[in-house]
Amino acid sequence: MRPEWDKYYMDLLEVIKTRSTCLRRQVAAIIVRDKQIISTGYNGAPKGVFHCEQVGCLREKMNIPSGERHELCRGIHAEQNAIIQAAVHGVSIEGSEIYITHSPCVLCSKMLINAGIKKITFKGDYPDKLALELLSEAGVEVVRYRHDQS
Repeated sequence: MRPEWDKYYMDLLEVIKTRSTCLRRQVAAIIVRDKQIISTGYNGAPKGVFHCEQVGCLREKMNIPSGERHELCRGIHAEQNAIIQAAVHGVSIEGSEIYITHSPCVLCSKMLINAGIKKITFKGDYPDKLALELLSEAGVEVVRYRHDQS
């Protein structure tokens, strides 16, 4: 049987996140419009910069809890990388949807709002209450994916 669309994208995220170089959490994102994949992203260090798996995790060394002090990280979040890849290739993501392995942080949420993402579907939680409040206020539909719903 062919998988439903949500399951299809969620299954693809599991492969995409294997490219992540984050030592704490592997995250992936897929931006979709009209059932077509526009862009993908995973979390990791910027191009030309050492990856955490090479130099260690600054956040671990400083005992920074998940969801706090995002600026103290070498990595770019999966959502940010997906947005950047679309921009590099000149593809608008306005009016599209994003599928993510985890709910977005507040920084990514603000970027997704301003980029015109209309719907976010995620699997796992990320400890950032303000992110979900801003998304709700902006009218972005946020859906927690459950395998049994497809």
